[in-house]
Amino acid sequence: MRALLTPAVDRNGENHHSPSQFVGNGVNAREPMRPTIAMIAQMAGVSATTVDRVLNGRGRVKSRTREQVLRVAQETGYLDKASAPVAAPVLLDFILPEGQSSFIETLASHLRGAAENSRVPVTPRIRFFDRSNPEGLATQILSLKGKSQGIGVVAVDLPEVREAIRQVAAAGIPVLNMVSDLTNVPKIGYVGIDNRAAGRLAGLLLSRLIKSETGKIAVFAGSLAYRGHEEREMGFRHFLSEETRLEVVEMREVRDNVETMHQEALALLKRHPDLAGIYNIGGGNRGIAMALMETGCAGKVVFIGHELTEHSRQFLLRRVMDAVIDQNPRVEARDAIELLAHAARGEPQPNLPPIRIQVVFRENIPQV
Repeated sequence: MRALLTPAVDRNGENHHSPSQFVGNGVNAREPMRPTIAMIAQMAGVSATTVDRVLNGRGRVKSRTREQVLRVAQETGYLDKASAPVAAPVLLDFILPEGQSSFIETLASHLRGAAENSRVPVTPRIRFFDRSNPEGLATQILSLKGKSQGIGVVAVDLPEVREAIRQVAAAGIPVLNMVSDLTNVPKIGYVGIDNRAAGRLAGLLLSRLIKSETGKIAVFAGSLAYRGHEEREMGFRHFLSEETRLEVVEMREVRDNVETMHQEALALLKRHPDLAGIYNIGGGNRGIAMALMETGCAGKVVFIGHELTEHSRQFLLRRVMDAVIDQNPRVEARDAIELLAHAARGEPQPNLPPIRIQVVFRENIPQV
């Protein structure tokens, strides 16, 4: 005989359910029926599939949804409160360079969103270090010893920073390199693109878009203290020397400052009125774009940069930029949260695919 569902009716005639109101059959109507996944789903206001994911650790479920499902499962007796408490959030810290980089702002936003949608409860703390004082990054890393369960960092490659990472890793805190990798440090992994390959790709794009076998090229970088910027420059120069007759006439390191980039680009275009192309390794595309538009060089000088942001989207549409090499910060944030959360809980690391390099032109700008 099928079990009957007996709802409670209030004075207004409305039905309400509670765990004790799901009763068995006529053999013993007062004995509560064993709670089911369907019952938990109804009381938690989610689907049975979501409940199954939470109880069996499958797939991705928002932290708040997971906590709600576990709470209902405990209240109904489906889970034992002593043996299955609601997991405390994993406390993760992410240290990013401050400044005018739209990409870093986007990455920080995606880190918060990825934490909200994490399979396990995660509390992210976003921290910034002064680009003009990169040594201060080491101090920030060391300050988290004993206060964090995992650290993700976009790190400059300095001895002090590498030593700080070694110390917090020795204290049992997992460290993840993001966007720009470091070598010779203990880490659980790296989330980011192959920057040397990205530099070679920029060289290929410039050589195909410039309508001449020879020409002058200028390179801008944020800071070569980032291994990622150094690797991009190396890949770019190697491709040009191996495959083209293009010449790099100037290299400027501007710490991703938009105004500095603007002034440097204006001076560059004045010194080299026959400039054929510009490759910007780091941030600050706005400064170069403004200089190209102000001098009437937009659309004449091939301009390639990195990261699809609200600004670079507009520069592509206005034909000021010719191509953007993007690395998808949404995927990077999701992977960073997942890798650090697993490491903090002592779980095996998931096998995640590498971050793909995407080239965006005016004709294939993706939807936000």
